Amino acid sequence: MKRIAIFASGSGSNFEAIVQATKNGRLEGAEVVLLVCDKPGAKVLERAARLGVEAFAFEPKAYPDKAAFEAEIVAELRRRDVELVVLAGYMRLVGPTLLSAYEGQIINLHPSLLPAFPGKDAIGQALTYGVKVTGVTVHVVDAGLDTGPIIAQVPVMVHETDTAESLAARIHEVEHELLVDVIGRLLTGRMRLEGRHVRLEK
Repeated sequence: MKRIAIFASGSGSNFEAIVQATKNGRLEGAEVVLLVCDKPGAKVLERAARLGVEAFAFEPKAYPDKAAFEAEIVAELRRRDVELVVLAGYMRLVGPTLLSAYEGQIINLHPSLLPAFPGKDAIGQALTYGVKVTGVTVHVVDAGLDTGPIIAQVPVMVHETDTAESLAARIHEVEHELLVDVIGRLLTGRMRLEGRHVRLEK
């Protein structure tokens, strides 16, 4: 059984999509054993309680630095024998403490076709720039801001009538499918990095 931890900061729709996929058999052989959340009042914590997933919620300002709270996160992950970390709307850069403990085992979901529009408000960035196509990326996490090797991408058309809300709704639909698909492929194979190129082998 592949033991997964999901990191999220917001409403947690992707968190719920992954958990439901483990329960309905789509992600057979996987179990979400922990939610990590840096916003103690976030809605994702309500989802975790409803779905029966343990949660570790923390307030970053309560720690002296990033290394301190990441050390506690690593302890929580190791206590549960976590093998894969999925960042799904986690709005913090992963620091060296967590990255070194789980290097090559952390993936991130980002709402753009990277390397375009990294960082916060990627949907707003795309609308402001006037692109006709944006999308969703799942990538391996490294020390940079959305700079890790790309595992998979799906384009999403931008309509002239789109608002941030309407575009976000279509992107979220794609996110749920793509993230579950990538996790499923990681469950049945092995990820190999060749420079910036990701190979998923059976």
